[in-house]
Amino acid sequence: MIDNELRKQIVRLHFEQGRTVKSLSEEFGVSKNAITRWISAYREEAAANAEKEAALKSMEEVARLRRENEKLKKENDFLKKAAAFFAKESR
Repeated sequence: MIDNELRKQIVRLHFEQGRTVKSLSEEFGVSKNAITRWISAYREEAAANAEKEAALKSMEEVARLRRENEKLKKENDFLKKAAAFFAKESR
């Protein structure tokens, strides 16, 4: 039996970090169906509770910003390498 704190942690990891159901299932040894139900239940609770809805939106925004930040880091690294390459070529 999975305790309530572990359920909350798994749902939070999904929303805040954008973790997939598959990765959470593998890490915690919980079925994908169970995690999907917990996520759906949290969304339903959030729809009925303004405080939880705000928390859900906040978690989703954090996940979106993390993804965007990671993308920008990769683009920045690429541009640094390209600048170094062209600086080397122009000498």
